[in-house]
Amino acid sequence: MKIKKIEFPAASILSQGKEKFDYADSFEGELGGNGQNFDITQIGKAFFTSGPKWGKKMFAFRNKVVRLFGLKTGGETDAVKETDNFTCEVGERVGLFKIFSKTSNEIVIGEDDKHLDFRVSLLFDKNRSGKDENSLMISTAVKFHNWLGVLYFLPVRPFHKLIVPAMLKNIIGKLESTKQ
Repeated sequence: MKIKKIEFPAASILSQGKEKFDYADSFEGELGGNGQNFDITQIGKAFFTSGPKWGKKMFAFRNKVVRLFGLKTGGETDAVKETDNFTCEVGERVGLFKIFSKTSNEIVIGEDDKHLDFRVSLLFDKNRSGKDENSLMISTAVKFHNWLGVLYFLPVRPFHKLIVPAMLKNIIGKLESTKQ
C-alpha cells in the first residue's frame, strides 16, 4: 500500500479557509476492494484506533509536558474504549479531538487552544475518476495564535510528517480487513 504526500484537496471543507492557516499538509492512500463504499463514521472510528504504538507513547509524553504550560491534553482517556459508543457526530469528542464537521465523505476534527488551533480532515473519495478504486486523504491545517504555538509546533512538525502517513496506512489496513 502506497501513501503519498499530495496537494491540499480542493474537495475538502478545509480548503475554503486554507489561506488562513499557517501550516497545511495532505497525504493520500488508495483502498483496495473493487470500489467498496466505506461509511464515514467507520473511517472516523478507524482514525481513533489506528495510531502506531510509538505515536501513542509520544502523545502521552506530549500531554505530560504541555500540561505544565496549561495547554489542553484531552485527559488520560483510552480512545479505543471511547469509540465504542462514538457516532462521529458534530460536537462529539474523543480525547483531545472534537468533531467540527461531518458530511457523507468527510469528517473534520481538531481542537482550539490558546497557542494554536488545528484541524484534521479525513476525506474519502469514492470511485475516484470513474475508476474502481477509492482514496482516503488525511489533511492537517494549523493556525498559530502566538509565539508559544510556533514554538510548540517546531518539534511536532517532523514527527507529524511521520505519524500521519503511518496512521493512514493503519486506517486503510483496518478498513480493508473489515470488508473481507
